[in-house]
Amino acid sequence: MNKLATTIILAALLPAAASAQTPVWNELKGEELIALQTKGDAARGESAFEPCQGCHRKDASGRTSGAYPRLSGQHATVLIKQIADIRAGRRINPKMEPYVVDHSLTPFEMADIAAFLQALPISNQNGKGPGSGVAAGKRIYDKDCANCHGNAGEGNAEKFYPMLAAQHYRYLLREMQYIRDGDRGNSNPEMVKVIKPYGDADLESLADYLAQLPPATRK
Repeated sequence: MNKLATTIILAALLPAAASAQTPVWNELKGEELIALQTKGDAARGESAFEPCQGCHRKDASGRTSGAYPRLSGQHATVLIKQIADIRAGRRINPKMEPYVVDHSLTPFEMADIAAFLQALPISNQNGKGPGSGVAAGKRIYDKDCANCHGNAGEGNAEKFYPMLAAQHYRYLLREMQYIRDGDRGNSNPEMVKVIKPYGDADLESLADYLAQLPPATRK
């Protein structure tokens, strides 16, 4: 799709973006809106995902070390938002930036990749924590997190809340620390309020619990 066609489509979608009732932290506009309103093709997405396999692995299971997250089975809306945010500089992720710059990935390819990843099976062979914090982590999660991310950690595609169940322990811990400390860039302000008072021990327990959860069923 050439730049002229993208511009025409964007212009047509702007009135819808202006009238949509969306959270301030995720104002739907520009290429994110184009990608969200595009029906992604998983077969094309598999090909477009090839440059990402070196880090995220062919099955998109990521790395058990937590260096790279599991992307398989994640909600397509969440994936599109995160790609668009990194691309726009809203989320700080220098490792990803070279792979999502505007000359290497179109909004339509973003939709294709998201469709491919969402359809992949979720492995339970993710990086686990020590196991000692599971009980405490469950108490924190049930009290402060389940209302948004779901009782089973399944997330919410419509509200752009990611699936957390069966994600790598060290990735969860790092990203929660980033959100708490203001180092992520595109954090939901409501989540920041919730997580701000947590100490490191709380976050370790929460990550321990979530990493131990079985793969969630998408809703």
